[in-house]
Amino acid sequence: MWIIIFFVLPLAGLAYALWHIWCLLPFGAPWRGAIVAMCTLAFLTLFLNFSRLIDRLPLGLASACYETGNSSIFILLYTVMAFLLLDIGRLAHVVPRSWLHANGYTAAALLALMAVTFTYGYFNYRHKVRQPLELATAKDIGRDMKVVMMSDLHLGYHNRRKELARWVDMVNAERPDLILIAGDIVDGSLRPLEEEGMADELRRLNAPVLACPGNHEYIGGMAEAERFMAEAGITLLRDSVATVGGLCVIGRDDRSNPRRKSVAQLMGMADSSKFTIVVDHQPYHLERTERAGADFQLSGHTHRGQLWPISWITDAVYECSFGLWQRGGTRYYVSSGMGIWGGKFRIGTRSEYVVATIKRGHPINKGALNVQGVREL
Repeated sequence: MWIIIFFVLPLAGLAYALWHIWCLLPFGAPWRGAIVAMCTLAFLTLFLNFSRLIDRLPLGLASACYETGNSSIFILLYTVMAFLLLDIGRLAHVVPRSWLHANGYTAAALLALMAVTFTYGYFNYRHKVRQPLELATAKDIGRDMKVVMMSDLHLGYHNRRKELARWVDMVNAERPDLILIAGDIVDGSLRPLEEEGMADELRRLNAPVLACPGNHEYIGGMAEAERFMAEAGITLLRDSVATVGGLCVIGRDDRSNPRRKSVAQLMGMADSSKFTIVVDHQPYHLERTERAGADFQLSGHTHRGQLWPISWITDAVYECSFGLWQRGGTRYYVSSGMGIWGGKFRIGTRSEYVVATIKRGHPINKGALNVQGVREL
C-alpha cells in the first residue's frame, strides 16, 4: 500500500503531467525536451532526500536539493489537478482541444496560476497563527499557568537555524511557564542541526521544555535524537512522567515503538490530583486517553495534510485531525504544526502554536522540573 502511495502514484502523476506539458508547450522539440528534463530532474531529487546521500553534499546544496525535491511533489499534485480539470472539460466539450496543444496562452495561464497559488502558500506557511486556549479545571493547581504547545518543528535541511530563531523569539515573547512539544522536533538527518548549532538556539527558550518523540525521531535515529534533545535542554519523555507545578505531564513514546506503554499504564504512574496532560505525537485511539482518565491530550503529526485537498484525507483518517476536541471529561488539541515537512506551503491549512492558560498553579522555573523516568522498552 505504501509503495503505491509514495512511489507508483507520484510516478504515474509525473508521467501524466509531463505528457501534457510536452503537448501544451508551443516550442520546438529541443526546448520542450529541456523543460521536461528539468521538471523530471527536480522531481527525482525527492528520492535523493530519502537517502543518506544528501548528507554527503555541502549544506547549502543539500538544502537546495531538499527544497526542490520536496516542493516538487506538491507542485506536481496541483499540476495534475489542473490538467485533470482541463481533460474533464475537454471530454465534456467545454474546453476546446486546441487549448491543450501547442497553446502559449494556456501554458502562460497555468504557469501564472501555479505561481500565484504557491506564492500564497509560502507566505501562508510563514505566518504562524497564535491559537489561544483556555483549560479550566476543578483540580487545585494553584495559580494560572501559561503553557505554549507546539508540534512538528521538523528542523533540518529546510527549517534551519534562522527560522528556528524566529520561532524561539515568538515563544519567549509569551513568557510561558512551560513549553510542550508533541514530537517531530527533528525532520530526519541530524547533520544540519549539528552544523548550524540549533541546540544553542533551543536553549534560549525561557521555560522548561518537555517533549515526546515522533515518528521522525525514529526516522533520523532515536539515539541521535535523544542526544540532540539533551544538548538542547529539552526533556524527552519516552513513556515517562514529569511534574511541573500543579501539572503532571505524561510523554508517550511514538507508536513507531510497538512495545510502548499504554496510556492506562502511564496514568498509573501519574499523580491524578494534578492536571494531567498526555503528550502523544500521533492522534490515534483517542478513546484510550479518555478511558484512562487524563484531563488533556496534545498531539500533532497530521499537519492537517498541509495542502487542500490532502486535508480532506486527514480529516477522514483521524477522529480529530486538527483543533480542539472532547471525549467525555478529556479534552484534546491536535496541532497542525509549527513547522512543516517538505515544501514550505500551506494551502487551506495553517502553521500554528497554541498558548494555553490552565487555571491555577504556583510560579515555576526550570529548577522545579521533576521527571520520573520509566524503563524504556
